[in-house]
Amino acid sequence: MEKHKILFVCVHNSARSQMAEAFLNELGADAFIAESAGLEPGTLNPYVVEAMAEAGIDISGKQTKAVFDLFRQGKPFNAVITVCDAASAERCPVFPGMTKRIAWSFPDPSGFKGTKEEILAQTREVRDEIKKKVTDFIGEAKVLKFWM
Repeated sequence: MEKHKILFVCVHNSARSQMAEAFLNELGADAFIAESAGLEPGTLNPYVVEAMAEAGIDISGKQTKAVFDLFRQGKPFNAVITVCDAASAERCPVFPGMTKRIAWSFPDPSGFKGTKEEILAQTREVRDEIKKKVTDFIGEAKVLKFWM
């Protein structure tokens, strides 16, 4: 069975899209291949790296990528899932082919304020929300045979 290619997009590809990519590749590896990219690629968020390590996934070696570079390469995706706010999601390019567009909205860890522990706690909440959404996505896809 051919795996379905999913692209997660957020503004900087430094937090939310990286977490979603890692969770889908970990939890849905039998049916999906995930990538992630950003509208304005930044630097990988160290709080996200730490929160994901706590969940048993090492993303410390990941690089941020630009969504428009993937678009220009003509990479095919079965779905593009935005994980940023609606206004930012509207800036995503429309990929050619049969790409489905899905919007999930999560708070941006780059905007979290407080002590290191407070920021890490907020990042963990987003991580857990993303993991649940990815898990639900995998389950729905399999039950509905949406992708199969």
